[in-house]
This record gives sequence, structure tokens and C-alpha cells, in this order.
Amino acid sequence: MKLGFPILLVSVLSASAFAQENTTPPPRVYPVALPNYDEETATRLQIFLDNCDFGPGKIDGRMGEFFRKALISYKHANAMPKTGAVDQWMLDHVPVTYTTYRIRDEDLKLVGDVPSGHAEQAKLKWLPYTSLLEFVAERYHSAESYIQKLNPGKNWENLQPGETLKVPNVLPFEVEKFTEGKVPENPAFASRKVFVDTYEHLLEVFDHDQLVCVFPITPGSKTLPAPVGTWKILGATIWPWFRYDEGMLNYGVRTENYYNLPPGPNNLVGILWMGLNKPGIGIHGTNNPETIGRAASHGCIRLANWDAARVKDLVSVGNTVIIF
Repeated sequence: MKLGFPILLVSVLSASAFAQENTTPPPRVYPVALPNYDEETATRLQIFLDNCDFGPGKIDGRMGEFFRKALISYKHANAMPKTGAVDQWMLDHVPVTYTTYRIRDEDLKLVGDVPSGHAEQAKLKWLPYTSLLEFVAERYHSAESYIQKLNPGKNWENLQPGETLKVPNVLPFEVEKFTEGKVPENPAFASRKVFVDTYEHLLEVFDHDQLVCVFPITPGSKTLPAPVGTWKILGATIWPWFRYDEGMLNYGVRTENYYNLPPGPNNLVGILWMGLNKPGIGIHGTNNPETIGRAASHGCIRLANWDAARVKDLVSVGNTVIIF
């Protein structure tokens, strides 16, 4: 294991320090110091956290902002000292850093052309991946640039079935296993609450005082910030159709000038729409995971598709959502 020279400091703001009954938790800051690991070790640590539902952001072999927040959150959830130390047993859970993925004939059915205009998109029945690179990167929770780095010399414009790609050995997002439809209530999770931290760009789920998971998000924008307050999850849909209404998206006002965009990984809300009791606001996936935590959204809580797919199995319709 190689250690880099700099020691990086970060302050992690976490709702995990607050009692379950509090709906407007004040922040608490945990200063930590973290070493910079070499690329393969950092990838193993990202895989470990991701497999535990503590999302480090896209896997890219770097110990970045969301890795640090995921690590401290994981330690808090497991009653460990909230330091930046990374124990060997974490690495031992990922003995094999990389695996391979063989392009299949059926993968080609998930890839196609997506017109840039919403009027043209609305004429389609499905909004597919635009390339096999996009498909493979999302399947393995990775930055497209990292998949390219792991596979030098590949002709990315002309990948063929049978070709093998080196990928991080993370539990894959198997997009072909999801079918369009409503997500039923889960009575076992009726007491769970969702905290959305608009400052640290994190979504956290609690079961009473136990932190269950943490995922990076994009929470609205300066123009249309995510609505601070206490809300409820009214319903959830896998592969939703999306009503693209610029009046609602830009000004929060519903109009009759809209397009119904079909489902698919390149729908603006990706694999999931989880609507709140605030018109036009929801927790959802994305067509561009590279922007999570970086670019703005239109007042909603945006997750990478692979994280959104897990969130739907960790909460229930009816749960309280606290945005702060």
C-alpha cells in the first residue's frame, strides 16, 4: 500500500448526530485527517464503502470529497472512532480490486441515439444509453474517464459483443433487471426517516437512531433550492415518465407547455421518481451521474441512478423527509 504525501483535512456535516425525533437537526462538524492512497487502494476503499451503501460518489480511484464523507458516516453508523484512519480489514473485504465485463449482444439493445431536443425525445418510447461506455460506466458506478483509463487502446466508438473490459469489482447496477412500475410500501421501514443535507450534498436514511445509508446528491440550485422543511414520500415509480415543463422547472409554476419524456437511463430523472408532498419536488435519478454534487438541479434531490436504485429499497412510501 502506497501513501501519498499530503494529508487532507475535511469537515463533515452530518445529520447522523441527531436524535430520530428531531425534524430540524442543527449541524455538527467532525474534523478529520485522511491520507492519500494510491489509485488501486483508493478504488478498493471506494468499492468497500459503496457495497455497504455508503456512497463515495463515482468510482475513480481518488479519495475525494464524497469518499471522505462516506468513510466518516460509515464509522459513525458502526460506532467506530470518527477518524480518517482506514483499517486493513476494510481492504480485506475487497480482495480483488478489478473484474472484467464482457460486452453482450443484448447490451446493444440498451444503447441508441437520443435527440437533443425535448420535442423529439417525447416522440420516443425509451431514452437509452448513448454509448456502451456510458452503459458500462454506470453499471460499475464509475466515471467514464476511469473506465477509459483502465482500458487503454479501446475503440470506444466501435465496441463489439465479445470484447472484454476491465472494471472495478463493485456490486453492479444491473439496469436490465428493473421494470417500469410503482414501488409498494414497505411496512418494515415505516419508521425510517430521510435527512437531506443541502450544505454537504448528502442524503442519509435513519432507522430510529441508526444510520442506514449515505449517498451523495445534488439538492436544487440557487434559483430553485430544495425546499427546506419536513415532507413525506407520497409515492415512488421505477422508470418514470417525466413531465418536462420549463415553467415548473425554472419558476415552480405548472404550465400547459410541456413534453412527456419517456423512461430510460437518459430520462432527466433516470431510473426513479420518488415524489414528495411538495408539488414538482422529488428524489430521483439522473441522466448524468458525473454532475452529482457539482451542478445544480431544479429544486429536486438528484442521485446517481445506481444510488437511486438502492434508496428505493431502503425507504418506504410514507416516510418523513427532512430537508435542511
